[in-house]
Amino acid sequence: MPTKIEIDPLTRIEGHLAIKLEIESGQVAKAYCSGEMFRGFENILRGRSPMDAQQITQRICGVCPISHGMASLKAQEQAYNLTLTDNGRLTRNLILGANYIQSHLVHFYHLSALDFVDITAILNYGGSDATLKGLQAWVKAQLDSQTMFPAAPFLPRYNGDYLPNLDANIGAIKDYVDALEMRAVAQEALALFGAKAPHATALIPGGITEKVTAKKIAAYGSILSRLRSFIDRIYIPDVVAVASAFPAYFKVGRGCGNFLAYGVFDQDNGGHLLPAGRIKQGALSSTDPAQISEDTSHAFFSSQSGLHPYQGQTEPSPHKPGAYSWLKAPRYEGQPYEVGPLARMLVAHQKGHAQAKPMIDKLLGDLGLEATALDSVMGRHAARALECKLVADACAQWLDKLQPGQPTFTDFEIPASGKGAGLTEAPRGALGHWIEIADHKIKNYQCVVPTTWNGSPRDSNGVPGPMEQALEGTPVVDSNNPLEAARVVRSFDPCLACAVH
Repeated sequence: MPTKIEIDPLTRIEGHLAIKLEIESGQVAKAYCSGEMFRGFENILRGRSPMDAQQITQRICGVCPISHGMASLKAQEQAYNLTLTDNGRLTRNLILGANYIQSHLVHFYHLSALDFVDITAILNYGGSDATLKGLQAWVKAQLDSQTMFPAAPFLPRYNGDYLPNLDANIGAIKDYVDALEMRAVAQEALALFGAKAPHATALIPGGITEKVTAKKIAAYGSILSRLRSFIDRIYIPDVVAVASAFPAYFKVGRGCGNFLAYGVFDQDNGGHLLPAGRIKQGALSSTDPAQISEDTSHAFFSSQSGLHPYQGQTEPSPHKPGAYSWLKAPRYEGQPYEVGPLARMLVAHQKGHAQAKPMIDKLLGDLGLEATALDSVMGRHAARALECKLVADACAQWLDKLQPGQPTFTDFEIPASGKGAGLTEAPRGALGHWIEIADHKIKNYQCVVPTTWNGSPRDSNGVPGPMEQALEGTPVVDSNNPLEAARVVRSFDPCLACAVH
């Protein structure tokens, strides 16, 4: 009989997720990922003006709202047949780029690093750093108070193998605190052209409503300089240090072996900074959005299974027999696909991307790894860190191309009818919004988000989703402290608030 484990809720992610595991011979034999909340933003949008969409959909998530806004705008702009000005395209890239940077920093330091860093090391700190001394005093006070959740978000935690070196742990804890400030300044950069953060009010079909000025360019550049320094000097070295200390995690967490990317950060040649593409069991090919469907066999929806998002339905059915998640199961040509920074960087690497390929090759060479090792827990963290640098460096180039005083907006009229697909990439992966307009109103709206891909339940063929497949085979040393499984799930950076539609 297998040992059954339930992690409910899995903490340090966005939203409500339960993981159910069956353990045999010390490893996960079967895994089930359950999104536990229904939201249904698509139903909220029906009957509204299309112009409401980019603001309402930003409220799907507080970490990646910009990506939802951009996907909504792209869907509308396809329906309106709009083309952006150069300033409109560049400022949108800068807004999204700042959001990427803050999201990647949050994921590693504030959501995942505590799976590897021994936070109790702060209790043994003997130095004079005021920030660390203050944190030490706070943790001690929390522990002495004997509260139900002592020193949250640091404790309680699973017992397991953490960084053994005291100095390495103390350094990582200091970087954890400093990353909070870096996240804040990234949001400030976002607001310079987005008008507001985290939900940017400047986003509008045809461009943005903010003007480009020399003062804003200088302010963004100053913040970007700090962020690039932190990424180069702190973030990437920390990821490499953790990867070097936990090399086994380059062999743990292999997913479904299929990767999908829509392409993101529009370039002036019509392409993307990070290209679109699809890798199926090692073979690179192009993407065709017509091949996307959503399986609802094991989801709490009465909606017909296998529909393309243009025909998608969001009809909740909380007592549906055989269902175990509020996530649908997106499939491409009937197969599960992993999305996210790893998918984007693998596609870029296979396409010979001028920046991504040498960065990845150098990392693999430094760590003595083959490219196949990237399909793993640690590979996901490494890909995200390298992507963060790539995006930050690109932001500097986009900033130099801005033209103060030139238009950031193309005027338009909402058509009586039409439809459009907005395909882009959120920090967590491939994001699509599909809109249908009738009588100047939204007739149907569907979102297929990164965690719906990665965290999907089984489909009608019984094939598990990418995260479920990544969990299967994971060794679990102690069933009462399944830290290994938590590390696998958090490497995907799941956002259930986005996915439960």
